[in-house]
Amino acid sequence: MEKRIAIYPGAFDPVTYGHIDLMKRALRIFDYLIVAIGENPAKKPLFTVEERLEMIRKALSGYDFFDRVEVTSFPGLLVDFAAQKGAKVIVRGLRAVSDFEYEFQLALMNRKLNRQIDTIFLMPGFRWFFICSTIVKEAARFGGDVSDLVPPNVEEKLREKFNY
Repeated sequence: MEKRIAIYPGAFDPVTYGHIDLMKRALRIFDYLIVAIGENPAKKPLFTVEERLEMIRKALSGYDFFDRVEVTSFPGLLVDFAAQKGAKVIVRGLRAVSDFEYEFQLALMNRKLNRQIDTIFLMPGFRWFFICSTIVKEAARFGGDVSDLVPPNVEEKLREKFNY
């Protein structure tokens, strides 16, 4: 039987418990999940790609599903990377209606570029509905407590970046 492989792309700048919740949900459906950071030179992330890869791997290392996850980065088009990895599905998270329009456009473009790869949308648990990396970074920048929103290693890296 062929492994059901999905790819969960994102900036993960930084990874949050909301992202991890989506990973858990995706692994209920798929055998193997590739968590992939897109290398986008147009974006100005807080953390380097290498820092984000390290944070994600460390954050996931304590979970029992860690052996079913690959954490990597990729340049270029997501659908090309997915095809190269044997992933037939792209997993995207939706928190609110405001996410839908952008995500829908991405899904349609990916479908145009490669009709063999589908996109599915998953919603995080209610507890994580309001969080995103941008909000977490803004709270941390001003010394806010984000300990219940990100894994401990990520909180430590945020403290180092913002000197608090």
